[in-house]
Amino acid sequence: MAVSACVALGACACGPESSKEDPAAKPSRPSASTPAKAPSVTSSAPPRTEKPSATPTGDQPAPRTKAGAIQRYEQYLHALGREDIDTVCEVAGPAAKKAEDQGLGPCTSTYATVFQMISPAQKKALQTATVDPQRVAVRTPVKIEMPVESVKSSATFSESDLGSYTLEYLENNWYITD
Repeated sequence: MAVSACVALGACACGPESSKEDPAAKPSRPSASTPAKAPSVTSSAPPRTEKPSATPTGDQPAPRTKAGAIQRYEQYLHALGREDIDTVCEVAGPAAKKAEDQGLGPCTSTYATVFQMISPAQKKALQTATVDPQRVAVRTPVKIEMPVESVKSSATFSESDLGSYTLEYLENNWYITD
């Protein structure tokens, strides 16, 4: 149906948030042996840089494994079912950016249309959908394909209404890239 076309196109309308700099900020944290010397002077600025408010709901990056990619894709599916535009656009960022560069609107407006095309029964099913690891294809250590057949839910999805996706490990997390 048209939903998969919009989902595929919508997945291409926004980029990943590049404000995640926890790995860079963590090394600047004062060591446990120095707080007694100057806690009020040197420790006031670093905590602010290591905990940016733009971090989505405190989620940690997924491990660089097949299980990590599945976890991230399930996060996307559940967000799609809840109409959680921020999470959907964050996970689908690279693919969404490609679509936007090809003339589609930003992720938020594209997915607003996608949400309207998903039936209430499908939305409810997506909120608890899981992925069958046996149906997931590992192409490289950093590139994994999630065929529509891997989605297990109370509703049936096809290529035309959900589609298949490729996730790649970029910037310490899995993102939908195609």
